[in-house]
Amino acid sequence: VQEGEAGGITQQIGATYFEKKTLLAQTAKLNETEKFDLNLPGMLVIDTPGHESFTNLRSRGSSLCDVAILVIDLMHGLEQQTIESLQMLRDKGTPFVVALNKVDRCYDWKTCKDSPIRDALKEQSDGTVQEFRTRASEAKIQLQELGVNSNIYWEMGDDDWTNSDFVPLIPTSAITGEGVQDILMLLCQIAQRKLWQQLMWCANLQCTVLEVKAIDGLGTTVDVLVVNGYLREGDKAVFCTLNGPIVTELRGLLTPPPSREMRVKSEYIHHKEIKGALGVKVIGNGLDKVMAGTPVMVVGPDDEVEDIKAEVMSDLTKLQEKLSTDKKGVMVQASTLGALEALLQFLREDTDPPIPVSAIGIGTINKRDVTKISVMNEKGCPEYATILAFDVPVPREAQEHAELMNVRIFTADIIYHLFDQFSRFMENLNEKRREDAAAIAVFPSIIKILPQHVFNTKDPIIVGVEVVEGILKVGTPLCVPSCDGLHVGIVTSIEQNGREQETARKGAAVAIKIVNEHNPTITYGRQFDASHSLYSTLNRASIDALKMHFKDKLETEDWRLVVKLKKVFGII
Repeated sequence: VQEGEAGGITQQIGATYFEKKTLLAQTAKLNETEKFDLNLPGMLVIDTPGHESFTNLRSRGSSLCDVAILVIDLMHGLEQQTIESLQMLRDKGTPFVVALNKVDRCYDWKTCKDSPIRDALKEQSDGTVQEFRTRASEAKIQLQELGVNSNIYWEMGDDDWTNSDFVPLIPTSAITGEGVQDILMLLCQIAQRKLWQQLMWCANLQCTVLEVKAIDGLGTTVDVLVVNGYLREGDKAVFCTLNGPIVTELRGLLTPPPSREMRVKSEYIHHKEIKGALGVKVIGNGLDKVMAGTPVMVVGPDDEVEDIKAEVMSDLTKLQEKLSTDKKGVMVQASTLGALEALLQFLREDTDPPIPVSAIGIGTINKRDVTKISVMNEKGCPEYATILAFDVPVPREAQEHAELMNVRIFTADIIYHLFDQFSRFMENLNEKRREDAAAIAVFPSIIKILPQHVFNTKDPIIVGVEVVEGILKVGTPLCVPSCDGLHVGIVTSIEQNGREQETARKGAAVAIKIVNEHNPTITYGRQFDASHSLYSTLNRASIDALKMHFKDKLETEDWRLVVKLKKVFGII
């Protein structure tokens, strides 16, 4: 599965089913010493995405499961997303084990493919074992800082096992397979010893949508996870969509072969009836708008359809707030609803500044989508005439139409890359806008002429000044409000200690050159002198340009000066 993912990062939730015989075969070597009697009928593994922007895909996964595996990178320790996942598991009270992954990265590790981890450790040199021990204890300390007591699982005493807040650590290597047996064995033990009551199967249907996917030859299919109960072909099922609940007949129930991922393309097996827990691909009419993460219910012979519809939709009301869009903003298109949700959350909450989203869509981008977002050009926000496409195809005609309509399409199969592309585009655009606005924007300043430093009294006037308030910038027009707003000229250069500079802030003493092309006869000592303070000439347009493009360049006291100068110049 990992090889099929972009950048080796899990981008969506998938489900894999292990039958009992698979579990027995996988743990056979370890069981020679453990002598554990395995009774589980099978195990369904849900793979949730690790990195931060996938919180909602992860929380969707953690709310479905009975027991979780929290993967910690032995080399890097706890990362932000690991801490988030840990928080989710604790919030939901889900029991979990910790896989200390990437042991094969320890120096001079000798690979013992698929062997139990203790056997593999016996083969290693002292130095390698020492490194492993050091890194494992660092991970233990990091977990302890978050209030989690843990220990390497074969070193846990009976007290630790009975004490429910102790978490076992299992060293593993996902690439070479060491320790994978140990994880499977441990999950089976936890399930049988601690969770057997809640794992008892019940006939009430408990079913959640994992993903909505269009598949060639099958149309739109929905991947669901049946936790409890039955799904049968021909059942009348109620799904939740953005436009309200839909009732549809289940035309087909497909599962991948056992021990294969639901997302990996392989031959599907058809079923008349499915009993939980299992990941199933459902075929039916009108499923293209179904939302991932919502429950699926079946209308029984004694049920009122309207009641079931209301219950199915109850979760959506919470989701709706997340998916609400802004008036102005980019368009976001993703392959599945979960990915769309994750992308929206990432753009709105994890990016600085947040990227507004005005339209959302799922699936392939078509000409209609391009036309829809091109309206942003007419609304005066050409930067938002942009489609951020995550893991979706862009046909050639849509690409050509976009060039025609002046719409940019950024595509990526990793969310971070999309954000990087758009951020670069916005930075370049803002830089260009700043350059264009620099001519209009006037920074606020009040300066005092130092009479002992007057070098030239007339065109160009060269004087020494002190910046009393604000920021004096090259290009600033200066005037004397006390002499009926006399326009003195424009600052063409600023020098301090013989070196030219662009700006001078409050308190600086600098020499400035003032040029007045319209009135070259203006002279220091005749129309104005050192008793007059010089002010930046502000107007409404220059203040707007400051707010728009240079907000981050001004501090609070500079904005106070802007307010003061507004009164001086009578700007509304």
